[in-house]
Amino acid sequence: MAAASMAAVTDEGPHRIWGLYATIGYAVAGALAVGASSRLRRAAPFVAAVGAAVVPMVWLVAHRQGQLEVDVVHHSGVLLLHTGSPYLPEPSQLADYNPYLPAMALFGLPYALLGDSPMADARWGFALVFGLALTVAARVAVGHCAPRALALLAACPLLALPLATGGIDLPVTALMCLALATAAVGRPTATGLAAGAAAAMKWTAWPVLAVVLVLLTVRRGGRAASGAGAVAAVALAVLTVPSFLASPGSFVEQVLRYPLGAGQVASPAASPLPGHLIATLLPGGRLIALVLLASAAVAVAVLLVVRPPRTLLADDDRLAVALAVAICLAPATRFGYLLMPLTIAAWFRLHPGSARVPGSSMPGFSAFARIE
Repeated sequence: MAAASMAAVTDEGPHRIWGLYATIGYAVAGALAVGASSRLRRAAPFVAAVGAAVVPMVWLVAHRQGQLEVDVVHHSGVLLLHTGSPYLPEPSQLADYNPYLPAMALFGLPYALLGDSPMADARWGFALVFGLALTVAARVAVGHCAPRALALLAACPLLALPLATGGIDLPVTALMCLALATAAVGRPTATGLAAGAAAAMKWTAWPVLAVVLVLLTVRRGGRAASGAGAVAAVALAVLTVPSFLASPGSFVEQVLRYPLGAGQVASPAASPLPGHLIATLLPGGRLIALVLLASAAVAVAVLLVVRPPRTLLADDDRLAVALAVAICLAPATRFGYLLMPLTIAAWFRLHPGSARVPGSSMPGFSAFARIE
């Protein structure tokens, strides 16, 4: 129904193509799911994932069609290769803006090196990192990765659409899941690398730093958390600081002011969520929305300290709620960003045994903490 509605009402070509292909994929998968054969029923999620994500992505890549964010990443890769900064010095129109942190431009390097070839499309990199990071996260946390779980996730319209048409948030989300998994089993170096890489791509990944450091403190103690924090800080600095130093003014305009709706060009991220409505409908609304966003961040931080998560799933839920609240309260936001908390909340729950993954071996972390 979602895919058919998208195909019928959207005025964006890539979204219409996705809707048409996905409608067919979902219809075939639905027919298999109600079939008499158990083998056909088991195949339904895989058919849905292929029909709703893989087939439309291949078609759109082959025909050089996609969301603007793909072109932004390609252009940023070219700029990074030739100037050392993925940001134009004087952006004047929407297509000139790159609101992502510097590490995202790495997905544009194949385009910068190979030119306008389907094989150089950034969506291949997004999908590859998404699948690999989620697979490793599941293996680290529960000892296995169920292919059916990955198919179910990819078949969800909220993920299938960006997989085919854009996909900026997919590698960021998967790396956050990997950071959660490694923190839950007490691997501070891996946690710092995964969290730092995610944080060097988008601001929306920064809450994972606080959540995994608390989990590591609970799991392994302050020394492990400090080590993970140091690794994350080094990774973040290596991936971010050189681009900032190469073009500090452009960095501030495109990465700070523009996503907050304060740039010289208005952000197209304008879904009618509470933060955007407050920012646009109330006098001084942008400031009010930012104050609410900051207050929510403080509340989440206090909750992490007062009642630290003690299981992997509890940690997932804290991060998912924090991201959902941030997305809802941001002045410039999109419904599609909700794929991040959805994926984080759902991924490990799709694997049997995840509820038994511990998050704590230090019961005395907080006098106020309660075992969840």
